[in-house]
Amino acid sequence: MLLLRCTLLHRTPITLNTPNSQPPQLPRTPIRFPLELTSSLHTFTCINSLRKVSGIWLSQLQNLTDLAVTNVQVKASGPYVILAHMDMLKTLTISNANLTGFLPGHLHSDLTHIDFSGNKLKGTIPSSITMLSGLESLNLSNNNLSGEVPATIGDLTSLTTLSLASNSFFGQIPGSISSISGFFHLDLSSNQFNSTIPKFISQMKSLRHLNLANNNLRGVLPFNQNFIKNLNVFNVGGNSNLCYNHSVLSSNLKLGISPCDKYGMPASPPSKDSSYANDSSDYNDSDGSSNQKKGHHSGPNKFVLGVAIALSSIIALAVVTLISGCAAIGQNSDAIIFGHTQLEEKQLFYLDLQKGTAAPC
Repeated sequence: MLLLRCTLLHRTPITLNTPNSQPPQLPRTPIRFPLELTSSLHTFTCINSLRKVSGIWLSQLQNLTDLAVTNVQVKASGPYVILAHMDMLKTLTISNANLTGFLPGHLHSDLTHIDFSGNKLKGTIPSSITMLSGLESLNLSNNNLSGEVPATIGDLTSLTTLSLASNSFFGQIPGSISSISGFFHLDLSSNQFNSTIPKFISQMKSLRHLNLANNNLRGVLPFNQNFIKNLNVFNVGGNSNLCYNHSVLSSNLKLGISPCDKYGMPASPPSKDSSYANDSSDYNDSDGSSNQKKGHHSGPNKFVLGVAIALSSIIALAVVTLISGCAAIGQNSDAIIFGHTQLEEKQLFYLDLQKGTAAPC
């Protein structure tokens, strides 16, 4: 088997003894291989080694079984230009290559690995992709893809890794995924999925990486603590309509979502001075227990009530004393005591008949 790796050769530039001299620029020429070489290549790997490569040139490598181009710009109108005649391909990686266009509607059935991550691909996932019965890994993350994931995605029964992160997919998480028994890695983060999380995901015993963050998922999280502890990566944050059952999952897990109220909706964060708000908002609590908790804390505090009564008594005593004082002044000074009411404020005055003056008590 003939394998070719394109690597960047570092040449020591010639330094001239003149100030501000620049090393000479080596001419850039297109990659050209003898026809015999291109036809006999089976593996082509090009990672961080060229500025760009032509899709038409890559398409000449028709006998490849393994193609990997990463961090190298691929100039092509779409993947189909490159892959149309590669009927022997088994592993395919063209990532971070600024590749545009649409996903090809036809791919060779022997493919076991597809990685188109970090490009500018648009459109939807063609349903024909589910015909790749031997596909084990599919990575389409960080593109401009949209639409719904094909409902028949579960026909890829050999699939262990599926990453559709950072696109614009929407709709439901396909229920057919439940038929994939060996699922290890599922990343649907940063999309627009707007359904509930299927309960079958909690039955995937092989799953170790689950990222559903930053979607529009809703409802109650269908996972228990044992399921989450078996995962190496778990993220559901950034779903404002998603909540967890507080009686099943501890808030110490820092899930990034709110607990559920008794109706299965995200509850408002509890106030700092309320220690029982979390318990009463648990959507699994019965009405009786909830009422019992409320009854336990109902009614004013006895200490506060006593202080209020005492303050009222002191104020009443002060008013009586003030009125008595004013009355005494009125008797000794030939004064008349009268009341004045304006709006809701009440004030007592005395009128000095000798001086012809009026003053508040």
